[in-house]
Amino acid sequence: MVKLRVDRCNESQFLYATTTEALISDILSDVTAIYNGISKVNRVSEEVDALSKHGPCLPPHMRGLTSVQIEEKQLIDRWSIEQEDGDSVENADENGIRTGKAPNSEMADVLRRVVAEAKSAMSKESIEADVCLTLAKVHDVLDMLRGAVNVAYPQGLPSYDPIEKELNDVEELDSSERPDVIQLTSAKLWWAGKELDLNKKLKEYVGSNEKTKLVVKLQMKDQGPPSREPALTEEDRKQLMLQAYKRQEELKRLQEDQDDSYLDSNWADRQSLKREFHGVKNIDWKPK
Repeated sequence: MVKLRVDRCNESQFLYATTTEALISDILSDVTAIYNGISKVNRVSEEVDALSKHGPCLPPHMRGLTSVQIEEKQLIDRWSIEQEDGDSVENADENGIRTGKAPNSEMADVLRRVVAEAKSAMSKESIEADVCLTLAKVHDVLDMLRGAVNVAYPQGLPSYDPIEKELNDVEELDSSERPDVIQLTSAKLWWAGKELDLNKKLKEYVGSNEKTKLVVKLQMKDQGPPSREPALTEEDRKQLMLQAYKRQEELKRLQEDQDDSYLDSNWADRQSLKREFHGVKNIDWKPK
């Protein structure tokens, strides 16, 4: 099994397992889908967290307006009226995006717990744990989020709610405006400063060793070659600065230990006892 660490915008994203026999086109398809899936999980998680605090979204024509403006314009949120639940908790959204009718504390806890699990599953900490992500895992996490929303809102959410759009794959995303979205037709993989040919197999670049670990870069076609990785990581740089500081402090301490100014003290004068016996101690040569 070959492990690929997929990087994007000079940041490690996830680990992906494949074989040297795999076509680059198949690897690119999977890697792009997983990357976009992680982005979707993060977007849905943020929205579900907001849902747990402030309830469903307002209709597009009411978002961003104050309660006074809504009253003046006589705007009505028909979905909230039709689906009104006496069990909801009032918690106004200061951004004016959501209705302010949050689910009860029990359902809110369910939503927040599932959000935490989803974020943990997609976390970059999986790289340190040497855990590879798969598209099936991403779909499982999305299903988990969908299930939690269905439990809290069995009647469903309004069609214009971002969560509903995301989970039904009808969200409007423009890859030219969102760096967390990559269209497969615009994606390419780089390794060792080379763009990988979609018609070749991985073994044509790295040989047939199935225990290989590689770092590949996921790029857009119009972005050109990815920048080279710095010789030192940020953590390495911090460690070097810390060592340099410790060395500097050590040199200061050694310099202080070598200070011989104490020799001017009376107790360090090796002739003082002799002068004491001869009665010539504390002689003042200045006229009185």
